[in-house]
Amino acid sequence: MAKKNNGVLFGKKPKLTIASLMMLPIRHIQQATGSLGDLWRTPLASLMTILVLGISLTLPATLHLFTKNAQQISAQWNSAAEISIFLNLNVDEKGAQNLIKRIKLYTEVDKVRYISAADALSEFKKSSGFGKALTYLDNNPLPATILVTPNKRYSQATAVKALLEKLEAEREVAQGKLDLDWLTRLQAIMVLIQDIVRALAVLLSLSVVLIIGNTIRLAILNQQSAIAVMKMVGATDAFIQRPFLYTGMWYGIFGGLLATITVAILASYLNFAIVDLAELYQSQFSLQGLDFSEIMLLLATAIALGLLGSYISVRQHIRTIEPSAE
Repeated sequence: MAKKNNGVLFGKKPKLTIASLMMLPIRHIQQATGSLGDLWRTPLASLMTILVLGISLTLPATLHLFTKNAQQISAQWNSAAEISIFLNLNVDEKGAQNLIKRIKLYTEVDKVRYISAADALSEFKKSSGFGKALTYLDNNPLPATILVTPNKRYSQATAVKALLEKLEAEREVAQGKLDLDWLTRLQAIMVLIQDIVRALAVLLSLSVVLIIGNTIRLAILNQQSAIAVMKMVGATDAFIQRPFLYTGMWYGIFGGLLATITVAILASYLNFAIVDLAELYQSQFSLQGLDFSEIMLLLATAIALGLLGSYISVRQHIRTIEPSAE
C-alpha cells in the first residue's frame, strides 16, 4: 500500500499549475451542480429539511417586519408630541408674537401654533358645557397658549424634556406641560421587543445550524465507503468536503427563499385586516413588507448559516474516515 499523507497518494501534494487553476472554477461548478442533483434524488428528505429551515427563518423575519412597522408608527407618535406652553396673564399679544418668533428660531422646533386667551376661552365654552356661566366672568382666567411640536431629531423623551426646560426658561412662560410617561413607556416597549427579536433570531439561527449540520452528518455517513475509496486514490479532504459545503449552501438558499415568500404572504394577508383597522381610526397606515436590502440580508444569512452548519459537520466527520489498511 502506498504511503498516504493528508489524503494524498505517495505523500506528495499536487503541484499548482496554470491548467489546474483554470480548471478550479469548472470543478466548483461541477460539484455545485452535483450536490444540487443529490438533493433532487432525495426529494422528500430534502423538502422536509428545507421546510424546517424556512419556518425557522420565517419567525424572526416576521417579528422584524412587525417591529419595523411598529417603529414607524411610534415615530409618527413621537413627531406628533406637543409641548403646551402657558404664558403669563400679563403677556400681551405683542409679547406673545415676539416669543413665537424666538421659538421658531430653535433648531429643535418643527411647528409652532398660537392659541390666544380669547380663543382658549371660546374653545373652553364649547367643550365644557359651562358657556352661559362663563359669560358672567369679568376677566378671562385662561392664559394664551403656544403649542410647540419638536422635529423628529428631538422627538425622543430625553430631547423633548430638555426642550421643555429651555422653553420654560423664557420670561413670558408661566408653565410648560408635556406628558413624558407615554413616550418613555413606548420606547421601553420598543427596546424590549427588539431584544426579544434578537434573542429569538440567535436561537433559531443556532437551530438552523444544528439541523443542517445533522443533515450533512447523515449524508457523510451514508457515503462513508465512497469517501474512504476517494481518500485511497488520493483525493484531498478539501476536495471531498466541497460537495457537502455546496449542499449546505443549497439548503440555505432554498430555505431563505421559502422564508422570504412566506413572510410576503403573511404580510399581504395581515395587511387587509390592518388597513380595515386603520380606517376606523381615520388613518392611512398599511403594513410594509421587506424591502430589497432586507430580502438580500435574509438570503445571505440563510446561506451563511447553511455553510456554517455544513462546515462544522464535514470538519468533524470527514477527518475521521480513513481507508482501511489491508
